[in-house]
Amino acid sequence: MCRRGPLFVGAARITPVVATDSPETPGDTALDELFHQPEQVPLVYWRSFSGSKTAVLLTGMAAVLAFVAGLSHLSQGGVTPTGPLAGTLPAGAAEVVPLASIVVAFVLTVVAAGLRSRYRLAWYGLFGAVSALCALALTTGAASDAVPALVGAVGVALAVVNRSGFDRAVELTPFQTTALLAFVGVQVYGTVGTYAMRENFVGVDTLTDAFYYIVVTGTTVGYGDATPTTQVTKLFTLSVIVLGTGAFTVATGSLIIPALESRISSAFGTMTASELTLLEDHVLVLGTGELTEPLLDELAATTDVVVVTPDADAAAALDDRDVNVLTADPTDEGPLLDARIGAARGVVVATDDDARDALAVVAARQANPDVRIVAAATDQKHVDKLEAVGADAVISPAVIGGQLLGRSVLGADDDALAGVFDSGAEDDTG
Repeated sequence: MCRRGPLFVGAARITPVVATDSPETPGDTALDELFHQPEQVPLVYWRSFSGSKTAVLLTGMAAVLAFVAGLSHLSQGGVTPTGPLAGTLPAGAAEVVPLASIVVAFVLTVVAAGLRSRYRLAWYGLFGAVSALCALALTTGAASDAVPALVGAVGVALAVVNRSGFDRAVELTPFQTTALLAFVGVQVYGTVGTYAMRENFVGVDTLTDAFYYIVVTGTTVGYGDATPTTQVTKLFTLSVIVLGTGAFTVATGSLIIPALESRISSAFGTMTASELTLLEDHVLVLGTGELTEPLLDELAATTDVVVVTPDADAAAALDDRDVNVLTADPTDEGPLLDARIGAARGVVVATDDDARDALAVVAARQANPDVRIVAAATDQKHVDKLEAVGADAVISPAVIGGQLLGRSVLGADDDALAGVFDSGAEDDTG
């Protein structure tokens, strides 16, 4: 392209602009920002389809499909195994295959519920349940069994990818563990004892018959198709009834009652008794106010926090954020003892009512004379009063805020501003 020189029109000098030298106009820049995307925008966000929720959903789908497959086999009068593992089945086991599919479906339902609650035990249980589904599919060779096995396998893959999302441990109390072990022990005792004395029972010939007899007897159903014939076996049966019923009642109660208690407590935004017993080296926050939010943000990353407040609405809101809450009066010693103030690392009293704060400090000091108590004084003139009733340190947000404003307007640097907190803490603690 040739380069032109300047043109003169009268007294004015006009310089033509070549296309290659033309600057970008504001309109062009705006259009580029609107339509040009420097980064590629994915059409589908795969992360939303490969998270832990999808793993839970696929587990539930596998449970439904396995249940339907089992019902289909039962409605057809059974299934003839034709899969690669069909030859490994013992004699007469083919009749149990439809029932096994339904049992695995119920197990997967429990596993899905556990995964939804992020239990690591359910994560391990998923492998066993899906392995059973795959074994059933390879045994029967039926497409109706292969579909839930395939869906379950995809769920296992996603569960492995999102393993960190299932990190919640199953916490059983010693009483619950003992009750469960006692119940299992009674079933083993009854089954082994019945099989060992099968010659003195009518209708008991195999280990399956013995287990069937113990379950029917322990649940007080008693069909009468298996009965003891001697005095010893009758006394043995009575022992199974008494021990089995008692162990089942205690084990069920030890699991159901805490679950109901947890549900009720969550509805009211408070901690359960079992959760309170686990507290140690934590910080108690007595009451709620304007300082509660930044206080919790500061403490949450370093230590466990328990908020004691009589406000049910505030307690429910904090519980929704997974903050430990005890709905009670913080000026009463009883709730503070329930919150294990004796094992607490410290106590913070920071509401908008200095009078109630003073009562809370007194209650905390009486409940644990050695615990460190830090209070916030809404009114500067109440600093000495909070110290007098037992606070180890009293902070005045108004004083610190005023000092920060004064130094900020004069252009103080960050080190100077940080010194406000140091001087404020020294002044308030004396």
